[in-house]
Amino acid sequence: MAGECLFCRIAQGQIPSHKVHEDATTFAFLDIRPLTKGHTLVIPKSHVLKFEDLTPKDAEALFQAVHTLLPRICQAVGAPASTVAINNGRESGQEVPHVHVHIVPRTKGDPGGPIHALFATRPLLQEREFPALAEQIRTSAAKPAR
Repeated sequence: MAGECLFCRIAQGQIPSHKVHEDATTFAFLDIRPLTKGHTLVIPKSHVLKFEDLTPKDAEALFQAVHTLLPRICQAVGAPASTVAINNGRESGQEVPHVHVHIVPRTKGDPGGPIHALFATRPLLQEREFPALAEQIRTSAAKPAR
């Protein structure tokens, strides 16, 4: 699958990109369908579909790259703010099945909105439902991180 992955091929230099960062484990490039000027994608070089499948070391490296790049991107395009987002799985809107972090520079009056604007409707949870939900999350039997 990695040999067919668009982002793996970009990171390997098989497909041209406008690279803004590369280190031993991460690669970052300008999005070719940007939401704003400077919209950048940061990816792990290893082929991983979803965020929770990253090793802790690779997750740390990915967010270190985001931390390093974010102020540089915003300064370069004169943006005082940014949105950092991950679409994690097809149902979330992930279009390329490879973990990637969007850094989207934001300015006052741009057409984007807050993350809450993604959902036209929201669940109506009662305050009494939150303790049980929190306990369910704390005790979930999800696979442990690598």
